This record gives sequence, C-alpha cells and structure tokens, in this order.
Amino acid sequence: MRPSTPDDRTVDSTAAPAVTGVGRAVVVVAAGSGTRLALGVPKAFVEVAGRTILERSLEGVLACEQPTQVVVVVPAELVERASELAAATAGHAAPWVSVVAGGASRQASVAAGLAAVRPSVGTVLVHDSARPFTPTAQFDLVAATVEATGGGVVPGLPVSDTIKRVDAAGGGRVVETVDRAELVAMQTPQGFPRAALDAAYAGATAEHTDDAALFAAEGHDVVVVPGDPVAFKITTGWDLARAETIVAQREAGATASATGAAQAADARLPGSDLRTGLGVDVHAFDAAQPMRLGLLSFDGEAGLAGHSDGDAVAHAVVDALLSAAGLGDIGSLFGTADPRYAGASGEVFLTATLEHLTHASVDVVNVAVQVVGNRPRLAARRLEMEARLMEVVGAPVSVSATTTDGLGFTGRAEGLTAIATALVRVVSPPVNRLTA
Repeated sequence: MRPSTPDDRTVDSTAAPAVTGVGRAVVVVAAGSGTRLALGVPKAFVEVAGRTILERSLEGVLACEQPTQVVVVVPAELVERASELAAATAGHAAPWVSVVAGGASRQASVAAGLAAVRPSVGTVLVHDSARPFTPTAQFDLVAATVEATGGGVVPGLPVSDTIKRVDAAGGGRVVETVDRAELVAMQTPQGFPRAALDAAYAGATAEHTDDAALFAAEGHDVVVVPGDPVAFKITTGWDLARAETIVAQREAGATASATGAAQAADARLPGSDLRTGLGVDVHAFDAAQPMRLGLLSFDGEAGLAGHSDGDAVAHAVVDALLSAAGLGDIGSLFGTADPRYAGASGEVFLTATLEHLTHASVDVVNVAVQVVGNRPRLAARRLEMEARLMEVVGAPVSVSATTTDGLGFTGRAEGLTAIATALVRVVSPPVNRLTA
C-alpha cells in the first residue's frame, strides 16, 4: 500500500508551515467509526466529561519533551471540526498540528498521515486517539527508544489472565493453556524510524492489525517497552464509563491539591506552624485474610496478617499524621490489646486519627505514601486508591509503589512495607502536656 500523495488527501488549510526542522512526529489516528460505542458519532468525537476523546488524546501528545509535529487523521467530513478542536487544544503549539482525511481502513488512514509528515522528521509515532489517557512519558519513552535502537518500538503490558487456545471450529473446546510469560498486550504509540516505516507502508501487500505487525512483516525488528494501564483503549460503553470515572478522580485530586496549596500558603501566616511526620508499617502476607490496602479490597490476593485488617497503607498514614502532630503513634492510641479494634478497617483508624488532629488544632496539608513489595500490583488502581484516601483524609494524597529487586522479605514476597510522610499545619499549638 503506497502512502497517499498531497493531491489525494484533505489538509487543514489553516495549518501553518512555518515550523521547520522538527525531528519527531506523532500520527494520531482518529478516523474510526466507533460502531461498538453506538453513539452515532465517530469515537474520537465522543465526549468524556465535557471534552472529546480527541482533545484529551492530544493533550498527552502536546506535553512531549521535544517539539513534535502532530498529524491528526479523521473522516473526511470531519476535517474542519477536528481542525477547530486541534487548534483550540494546541494553543501556542497550533503551528505543529495539522489534520488530514483518512482512508477506507486504518492502514490507509495511517498512510495518509505519513504523507503529511515533514521531511525533517526522523522518528514517527503512530497513536490511537481512543487511548486518551496515555501518559506523556510513554510517548517520550517510545521515541527515545526508537532513536537509541534504530528499530520499531511498542509499549506493552504483561498479560495477567490465564490464556487458553481453543478450537473455534470445534465448539470452543480448549486445546491448550498458553504460557502467558511469553505474551504482551500491545498499546500505542508505536514508534519507528521514519524512512523504514515509509518503505514498509509502500511495500505492504496485506492488511495488518497494527503498525508493528506491518513493520515486522517487512523484516524489521520490534522491541517492547513498559506500557501503562491507564493507556487503555475506549471501545465499549464500559470503557467510556471508566474514562468518566478517571476524569472525575483527577479533578477531585486537582481540587484537593489546590486546597493543600492554599493551606500551605496559609501556613506561612503568623500563628501557624508547619510540621512533618513519618510513618512506617510492615505486615506479612496471610493467605487466610482478605487483602485490604489503601482502603481498597484486592480480590483474589492473599491478605495481610494483623490484629485489624492489616491495611499497611492506612496504618502508615496514621503514624505519619500522629508523628507530625506530636500525638504519639498508632500503637499508643489504638493498641492491639483493645478488643474494639480487632478486625477494624484502616478507615476506622484514619477517621479516629483525624479527630485527634482536629482537637489539637492540626490541619492536614498533604500526605505521600510509598508501597514496597511485589504484590498486589497497584498501577491499575493507584488513582482509585489516591481518590479514596483523599476522600477520608480531606487533603491531597499521593501513592507510589516499588520493589526491592528480589532482596529482603519484600523481595521474597513474604510481606510488604508502607512508608508515609505527612505535612500538617498547627494553627494553635496545643498546650505542653509536660508543663500543663
């Protein structure tokens, strides 16, 4: 399949040609019909919380570390509308963005986008606009890896489900279990050296499901870099609802962050005092217990041993808050000898701790938590965990996770550690208990 020529594509007449010398380009494919969403408009023009999927997808691209040409491919009848959306989203970067009409297939649409890439570009990424939350870091990583290796690059996620090969013609009979360690779920953007990708498209004689398959069919190497669970593809109504939820959580987080910033500014006023605290909690895994972590349940995971529900994240946050406020620690306030806390949830401890802080005239400014362990995997639920913790704490909470590369008890998957830091503001410092 040859790339289309300037004479057989529709180009946004407002696109400015003044920007030259750019070395990277992203072709954003938005020409799909969105049949499975069944909302009567092409998928890229469906709104998620008041903004189209296309606009949200472009935001991640436009935040890339290097100036990047952006070519948006849409149905011919929507070029004008897409040009308006792209220009409004790009703002000052509008000269780097153009819109072209797609073809009858995804492959033809990508070819149309490639034909609009500027001669100076050496690295091309192809991105599906239906993945509107793809992190900017994923674009930067793919592009940098293309330039470092000279080959094709795709982001991917390990397959966590058990995969069965079935005999489709035999009524769905299971033939074998496939080793999922050899499988990766592909995402976008997929990146390539521009000259090699152009040649691969020019020589293509069959339709392929993605650009990496077409590139590999021409004899080129393709490597995988880590993807991100939030870069999921919106295909069904369920996906659209999930996207709405993510936007709502992010907006809640932004509001909480703004509140925290205002509190931090207030803390500089006379009569206020900023203090920090540290909390660490360690729990061993217990297969007989359900997994509760960061106020969330993780079905199918072995839980954490403890007098309560073993929520190490919640307990670490409690200790960090109490430490910052000078109010002791979780053991001194909620001892294991007290039967009232047997099996209690992390929310019980957090709520009680916040009451102690209120009585001591202490406000929470923000909290940060890092989880150290091999499981449960937090990436897919990190935003949900942050939102739930912020709901209870009433201030910004950030959550991160890491492993110890097989070292120590966490590396051996015997348990996990949660480390929390807290910043609080003491408006009216409590009376010194030693002199009162």
